[in-house]
Amino acid sequence: MRSIRVELAQRSYEVVVGRGLVGGLGDVSQAKALLSTRRVAVISDHTVSGHYRTLFEKALEDTAVALLGWIDIEPGETSKTVTTLSTIWDRMIGLGMERGDMVVAFGGGVVGDIGGYAASAYQRGIRFVQVPTTLLAQVDSAVGGKTAVNHPGGKNLIGAFHQPKLVVADLELLDTLAHRELLSGMAELIKAAILGDETLFKLLEAHGPDLMNEPEALEEAVSRAVAVKAKVVADDEREGGQRALLNLGHTFGHAVEAAAGFTGPNHGEAVAMGMAFAVTLAQKTAQLSTADAGRIRKLLEDWGYELRPSNIEFSDILKALRFDKKREGGKTKWVLPLGIGKARWGVEIEGDLLEATFDAAK
Repeated sequence: MRSIRVELAQRSYEVVVGRGLVGGLGDVSQAKALLSTRRVAVISDHTVSGHYRTLFEKALEDTAVALLGWIDIEPGETSKTVTTLSTIWDRMIGLGMERGDMVVAFGGGVVGDIGGYAASAYQRGIRFVQVPTTLLAQVDSAVGGKTAVNHPGGKNLIGAFHQPKLVVADLELLDTLAHRELLSGMAELIKAAILGDETLFKLLEAHGPDLMNEPEALEEAVSRAVAVKAKVVADDEREGGQRALLNLGHTFGHAVEAAAGFTGPNHGEAVAMGMAFAVTLAQKTAQLSTADAGRIRKLLEDWGYELRPSNIEFSDILKALRFDKKREGGKTKWVLPLGIGKARWGVEIEGDLLEATFDAAK
């Protein structure tokens, strides 16, 4: 078991990474100290609760938690709406939740995002804990305090920064995930390596897809990815500057998701396309060497990612880019890799170059 601290003064918290943590929650000292004698409501989805509700309820009992109840939503990105959010608040009120109570978001990124946002606004903000059940959530969305729901105009347009009190990343939960779900999370691991950890990149190169069957290597990889994000978040909690680095692949990726109506590529697949797009942009603007660009593309291809969207017109992607919530002064800002373990944020790219890059990307 490894613990990575997200340093945010009074809002600092631990991200605990290991195997068997959910079933042995009472033995995780950070969880026991935080949850003991608390009243909590668990927000989850029907799939996760179907697999793990009995196990998790026993684990909460072992930490002396007073369980108020479960709030299950439908699984998938289509649940990440204001309508679902209102239903969650109705249930929280019905359970009699008070300001001193706590939400446990037990599920993937959708559950964590909407559960965290529900907690951020309920009675002007109550505490919550993240127990992410997907690789994507463990290395990305559960860490950093971004909570949100989607809007027809774009992904994550309505939300708040609300840091969890603890993140428990149990790698054993990944054993039941479909391969496509694992790929969704692996894109964020690759992103973290490109941004700030060449050792992690070499680890991913060395193990390839076999990484998922090697517990010690996987724990190291996940911990390193979390550490990259923890450092960036600690330096820039509310994305006033450096935290924009974490958007590598996301500007284009989110536009692909929106252009496909959130029913095409999943988040990780879209981010992989976005990273490939950023690599080509960086090459065209002479900011990335051919050798490093080749290594990044090869790693993405080794994991089986498609490097460009199919059946999506560039005009639809460009339209979605206009609703990107990180635009400033009507201009989209890009994150470009400068090498393995190094990137630059806030890059402005002209529209003609974007179209030419889309046509050239492979």
